[in-house]
Amino acid sequence: MTGNKCLVKGTGVALVAASVFLAGCSGGPLGTREKGAGIGALGGAAAGGIIGSAVGRPGAGAAIGGAFGLGAGALVGDQLQGHENTNYQQQQQINRNQAELERQRQDLQRLQRQRTEY
Repeated sequence: MTGNKCLVKGTGVALVAASVFLAGCSGGPLGTREKGAGIGALGGAAAGGIIGSAVGRPGAGAAIGGAFGLGAGALVGDQLQGHENTNYQQQQQINRNQAELERQRQDLQRLQRQRTEY
């Protein structure tokens, strides 16, 4: 195996190991932001490694691609997480509104029964 191929495999293994280590240290499930950052970092490292190998520097390409992918993935993940939070809050408001409608419907039925009794 040539030096460049070893460097690419070593960089890939290091990135995967770092991702697993950081995910294990988070103490909980990964959020959308973290998933996006991880996917972006791995995808960027792969693309950077491929591009870097075309110019004879696969390790540098993988490192640069991984860094850019991490940033881009984190931004996309953050936007998605913001949408998820907004959707959750809207669903909670819908649930509160439905509960209030049901309460008012029951009050109306109670008042109608009282009116017919008199």
